[in-house]
Amino acid sequence: MHLDVLDLRNFYYRTNLGRVAQKAIRDQVLACWPEAKGQTVAGFGFAVPLLRPYLADARRVIGLMPGPQGVMPWPAGMDNVSVLCPETLWPLPTGLVDKLVLLHGLETSEQPSAVLEEAFRVLGPGGRALFIVPHRGGLWAGSDRTPFGFGRPYTLGQIEAQLRRHSFQVEGHRAALFAFPSERRFWLKSATFWERLGRRVSTGLMGGVLMVEASKQLHAPRPSGLRERVLRPLDAIEAFPKPVAGPARTAASAAFRAREAPADAPPAVQADTPPDCPNPT
Repeated sequence: MHLDVLDLRNFYYRTNLGRVAQKAIRDQVLACWPEAKGQTVAGFGFAVPLLRPYLADARRVIGLMPGPQGVMPWPAGMDNVSVLCPETLWPLPTGLVDKLVLLHGLETSEQPSAVLEEAFRVLGPGGRALFIVPHRGGLWAGSDRTPFGFGRPYTLGQIEAQLRRHSFQVEGHRAALFAFPSERRFWLKSATFWERLGRRVSTGLMGGVLMVEASKQLHAPRPSGLRERVLRPLDAIEAFPKPVAGPARTAASAAFRAREAPADAPPAVQADTPPDCPNPT
């Protein structure tokens, strides 16, 4: 079940904990994708807080917000680029997107497979997607004070297996939100320290969210029957009639020469039998 867009907006833009979470995740997104000059960048769910760094140089930025969640205008003070859409039917042409971010769009969906199919469809060949989901073993997934406490949390193996089942090629993973999910002043002030420490010493099993990068790779179609022709080349040779050997071949050759020779021609002499010669003495 999707969260309401007003609750998401209030968390990320109007609470100190939400601003800390926004910065921690966005820093990791930028570490993964430093720039997107001339590219099409899209976000699904409530990914717009992570897309602002790409507004200046990207060819276009699109914020897709699912119908059950609702939509809000974004970015503030600029032309709106957010759009309300069905979660399984995005209003984008196939292969348009170069970079795609999903935040609060997969774990809260009742049709995650259909969402992944749409994500694969809108990506262009070689396009990259970043799936950000709550970590099942993290502290943030166990707290209902944040949006990460709702929906279906994942382990790293679960999210990677699900992506591979939908033809994505997993390129790597990272984690974020290593600080304790608390509004207490100590945890808010020390959040940057915990993020740096977590990235250095953790293997990603302690973060509050998992961030899995995947790509769309298309392979050239293989013509029907090519495999058999390449792996069994001798079949073509065996299909030709085999030459006749022995006396039968000699008889066939003699019959052919007799049919082709003129009627008044002298009898043919077999090449392997020398003619009788007079005795020179």
